[in-house]
Amino acid sequence: MAKTPPGFAGPLTVHLRSDRMTLRMAKAPQLYLAGTIDAGAVAQVQQLLQSGRLSPGTDVYLDSSHGDVASGMALGKLFRNARFNTHLGAWRSGSWRASGSSALPATCLDACAYAYLGGVYRWSPSGADRIGLHENLLPDRTTTAPGTPPPQQLRDYMASMGVRPVYFAQVSQLVMNGIAWWNTEKMAPWLVANNGRLPPTASYRKAPGAPVLTLTQEVRGNRSLMVLQCASGKFSLTARYVQSDSSAERLAPRTMYAYFEVGKQALGMRQGARPKADGDALVFTRELPFTELDTVLRAPLLAARIEVMGSPVRLGFWLDPAVVEPQTRAFYADCQALQPGYVPPPPTAKPAKRSLWKRIKGVFK
Repeated sequence: MAKTPPGFAGPLTVHLRSDRMTLRMAKAPQLYLAGTIDAGAVAQVQQLLQSGRLSPGTDVYLDSSHGDVASGMALGKLFRNARFNTHLGAWRSGSWRASGSSALPATCLDACAYAYLGGVYRWSPSGADRIGLHENLLPDRTTTAPGTPPPQQLRDYMASMGVRPVYFAQVSQLVMNGIAWWNTEKMAPWLVANNGRLPPTASYRKAPGAPVLTLTQEVRGNRSLMVLQCASGKFSLTARYVQSDSSAERLAPRTMYAYFEVGKQALGMRQGARPKADGDALVFTRELPFTELDTVLRAPLLAARIEVMGSPVRLGFWLDPAVVEPQTRAFYADCQALQPGYVPPPPTAKPAKRSLWKRIKGVFK
């Protein structure tokens, strides 16, 4: 039997940091969980949640090498329903923090790893922190190990958390002593972690003569938008970049120019009006020929960039339209129908039905 790596194996310990300084700097309480993840541990966190001491956006730090996976998934569902975020991290008291001592590495194994997937925002481990699963708990196995949930249940749980097993397999390729440790550098590229960035969403409004598609990107609670509106021969692309600190009014007079990037290619870098403040957002619009619409909707990266006077850092945001490309096809088709000279494709011919006699003959052949 594979040896379990060292880690705290006692009952779950709970530490909550919600002092004024933490709330001011981190914007949310910090909950540290260490020890065995079992039904009792889930009940502890549930009671703490019901007490009102935790709020949406709470950052949960995990450090557990022991527990049962069913409880880990239950804990992950609790995190998602409460809109908590997950990290790896070991608790340090205030006195340790003041002394400047280095943090102990955290280990998140098996039940803990499945609980981690419940975070709305899931942050990649850093430093010496480790996360992984014993091989008999991987979701791609074909048989059920004794005392563990069936593989399909694990896959269904992962899918409900927005993690595709096919992506998950890319991060858990290093197996040592029966444990598949996750490659922390691959977790964000393969969407097992998201580091504060949720996948984009698409919303299509079929307005007569001017179809409108809205792409939304949420980063650390701020939702920025790209709105595409179709017209004859062209489409407009509007970026709405939300400022978390309500500084749009202050920044607008200092903006020099703004542009979009498709892939890494800038479009009209010094063309068009400067961004304007609209509530808590900087907003700008550019018009593009219809011939570029398909490229934009299939791009792995569509970025809105804003240059500010006196700052070496570009503002803006980016999203991945290719992720939601199946949801944007109707917009493209309706926009294409508005273009000059458009000829609709002929209806697909349905195969002729065989006569009753031929069908009967086919049965007795």
